[in-house]
Amino acid sequence: MNDEFISAFSGRIGAFLDCRTARGFKRETYIWHFIRFDRWCAEKQPGQDLLSREIVHGWIDDDKAPCHELSHRAAAVRLFGRYLCSLGEDAYVLPDKYTPIKSHAAVFVFTDAELSALFESIDFLVPAKKEPFLNEIVSVLFRLIYTCGLRPNEGRELLAENVFLDTGAVLITHTKRNKERFVAMSDDMAALARRYDQRRRIFGGGSPYFFPSAGGGPLSAETIHSALNMAWSHADIDGKHPGKIRVYSLRHQFASACLNRWPDNGENLMAMLPFLREYMGHKNLSETACYIHILPENLIKSPAIDWDKFNAMFQEVEK
Repeated sequence: MNDEFISAFSGRIGAFLDCRTARGFKRETYIWHFIRFDRWCAEKQPGQDLLSREIVHGWIDDDKAPCHELSHRAAAVRLFGRYLCSLGEDAYVLPDKYTPIKSHAAVFVFTDAELSALFESIDFLVPAKKEPFLNEIVSVLFRLIYTCGLRPNEGRELLAENVFLDTGAVLITHTKRNKERFVAMSDDMAALARRYDQRRRIFGGGSPYFFPSAGGGPLSAETIHSALNMAWSHADIDGKHPGKIRVYSLRHQFASACLNRWPDNGENLMAMLPFLREYMGHKNLSETACYIHILPENLIKSPAIDWDKFNAMFQEVEK
């Protein structure tokens, strides 16, 4: 039995995570979700060793589950169900199109005014009791995620030794598939990072992380999600907008900005996609091309996009 887990699924959860790690995926991606799932099963469904529809939906729709965590719960338990089926078990597999009802944190592309108002609000966040330097940290963290197109965990878990303040280069090591890559900060971002680093050396307490928590480890996903939505709720924005947003939306915003800028500069959009793929750390070009769907209608209809090539790209993936 895996010491991390205590439910009737304990051994199979551990084997599933080991299998994903052997295939090149990070164990940390889903570990905390499975620890929570395991504890929930031990409490709510003791002795039940079949992954049933009741267990899957009961855990995802549990009243105590934070809204921002629901899509991750769904993805984790879906993969686990597929793994169990591959072993010959009659496990329930959550449908691909399932969307948790309570999840209101939409993928959102900001207008320029909304983005400016959001960052202004971020800069006016107050220190938190558990994280007294959170306001200083997230002001830089969220800008780095946005300007460099990072995944939220890549920013949270960034090591100080991998931020080269003299050149503006950042080595990303905690990636989705453990594939390292370099990204480059803009001059303004690098200057901000250098000023922040002087403060970090004072309050960081020797933590190896560039954005340390009060305990010395990386900030949690829940902490930065809450901070972003606290700022969003106080942002001076007119009109209709989502009640909650995701930190991941800052990464989407980076991709959207690149795809909008290149045609304006006379660049061939389809020729530039491979560069964006490498920069953002995507495995397949189709992952990068998905961002084309969030572009404005006038750009989608422009000759900058070769839709025959674009559609063929997805046909190859679906085969």
